[in-house]
Amino acid sequence: MEPKITIMNFNFPDHLNTLLATLKTAGNYRRFRTLERPVSKFPEGIIRRHDGSAQNVTIWCSNDYLGMGHNPAVLAAMETALRTHGAGAGGTRNIAGTTAEMVALENLLALHHEKEAALVFTSGYTANEGALAVLGRMLPDAVIFSDALNHASMISGMKTGGCEKKIFPHNDIDALKKLLMAEKPGRPKIIAIESVYSMEGSVAPLRDIIRLARQFGALTYLDEVHAVGMYGAHGAGMAEQMGVMNDIDIIEGTFGKAYGVHGGYIAGSHAIVDVIRSFASSFIFTTALPPAVLAGAAASIQHLRTSNVEREKQRHAVDRLKFRLKAAGLPYLDGHSHIVPLIVGDAHCCQAVSEQLLDRYNIYVQPINYPTVPKGTERLRLTPTACHTDAHVDALTQALTTLWQHHQIPLKAIA
Repeated sequence: MEPKITIMNFNFPDHLNTLLATLKTAGNYRRFRTLERPVSKFPEGIIRRHDGSAQNVTIWCSNDYLGMGHNPAVLAAMETALRTHGAGAGGTRNIAGTTAEMVALENLLALHHEKEAALVFTSGYTANEGALAVLGRMLPDAVIFSDALNHASMISGMKTGGCEKKIFPHNDIDALKKLLMAEKPGRPKIIAIESVYSMEGSVAPLRDIIRLARQFGALTYLDEVHAVGMYGAHGAGMAEQMGVMNDIDIIEGTFGKAYGVHGGYIAGSHAIVDVIRSFASSFIFTTALPPAVLAGAAASIQHLRTSNVEREKQRHAVDRLKFRLKAAGLPYLDGHSHIVPLIVGDAHCCQAVSEQLLDRYNIYVQPINYPTVPKGTERLRLTPTACHTDAHVDALTQALTTLWQHHQIPLKAIA
């Protein structure tokens, strides 16, 4: 008689539920709200609850910094393209072809960033992931020098590329120089940074980084996703504002933030763009963006190349919010950008403040907890937009002051 074999199956439900319970215990479980943004009402929105009820709210955590998601020119361009070309792209560009809207948009992006060529991806994430993976994989014995606070998409691309990566402390030029000096001459070197860091509101010292790149023969890769549309005479980003756009080898951007639509891109030399187009899996094997989205992105870029109205309104809202927060002693990180992180410092408290802002004051702002930010630095990431009025700012700061007192969160200025 054959011996009886006892099979112990892995308990998938118990393991998965344990993972979720651990997140909830730590205060890091992410809860999504069903949020509607009616056209022409932004930053006002509507939260739909499970019981069918609706709550009118003011949105304070949107990346639609300039309200371009509701701009009439953008909506008209998308509607025309939709009715002309239909809903979808039909597949990847390699198989289904490239639309005229895609060609026009990539030409516009090259002009916008004063580069030879541009390549559109389905998101800023896939643009970073694809481009950095190709650079790391295709350049022999390459090494990437990465700012410690770079986007997760950049980190993912570097890992996929498989080359050596050296991390330097955030915006620490001296540390970057030491790392560069330690490398052998002639080795392919890439410096990967952001211009505006989304969780800190800080700005990279681009001139200093470019100087080091030239000195040590490094390629520069700049993520401008939180800066395009926002800075520079034509809204081309922080590099344009600082007058160094021509000195950056590869610029990566998005249509999903200040431009109010969806998608991402890179811009650079013909050779760089063509190599990334030819080898990036996140580009080759992904369905292309629909014509309507491309047309909307192009309309948004064209509008902001000549209009400063939206940027001026947004900067007024930022200045007023920072002034009110400082006057109240609320601990925000005062970077040189439009992003205003307000430090809470505890995951459970941050979640509670977010929920009470919503329940008591009809203010919607999601908590930012680990792993997005380090433990002990949990925060509310406030994003004033061109559509926030003085009344919106005053209502927010009054509510925050009350909740800070209620939870006994330290009132301490953070430089």
